[in-house]
Amino acid sequence: MTRNHYFFALPLPLEFKQQLHQTVKAKQLPFARFVHEEDIHLTLAFLGSVEEERLQTAIGLVENAIRAIEAFPLVVDSFGSFGKKTEPRIFWAGVKEEERLNELQKKVSAACREAGFELDNKPFRPHLTLARKWKGAVPFQLPQIVLNKKFLAESVVLYETYLDRSPKYKVKHRIDLQRCERKE
Repeated sequence: MTRNHYFFALPLPLEFKQQLHQTVKAKQLPFARFVHEEDIHLTLAFLGSVEEERLQTAIGLVENAIRAIEAFPLVVDSFGSFGKKTEPRIFWAGVKEEERLNELQKKVSAACREAGFELDNKPFRPHLTLARKWKGAVPFQLPQIVLNKKFLAESVVLYETYLDRSPKYKVKHRIDLQRCERKE
C-alpha cells in the first residue's frame, strides 16, 4: 500500500491563484504539466510519507513554534525555472525576499526536524511551482510577464498529496497566524 505524502505550506487566496494560473496559461508555454490552480502553494517543509503518530507530533510542534507569528504580506514579483536553462524541469513564480517568511520557514523546519523528519538541506528559495517539464521544440526562454501581486500569509497548512486526483492536495490541518491589530 502506498502512503500519501505530506508537507507544510502557505496557502494562497483562491482568486490570487486563479489570476496567476490564467496569466501563465495565456502565454501558451509548452510544458508537459501545469499545476492545477487550486494546488498552487508555497512549500515550507516537505515531510514525505509518514505514520499518523509522527504526523500529529509534527503538527503539535509546528503549532507551538509559530503560535506568536502574525500574518504578513508577501509579494509575487518574478518568474524563473529550475533545471536545465533551455529545458527546465520546473517553471515558477518567485516570492520577494521577506524576513518574516524566512523566519516562519526556519521555525516550521526546526519543529519538523524535532519531530524526527529529515528535511532537504538546500537553501530556502520561496517560489510557487506553476508548471513542470519543458516539452517545447525550441529552447526555453523566460517569458516576459509583468507581475507584482500581493497576498497575505495568514495560515500554515499541512497538505496531504493524492497523486491520482486533480487537484492533488487536500488540507489535513490548518494553523492560523495571529491577526495583527492596526493601531491608528
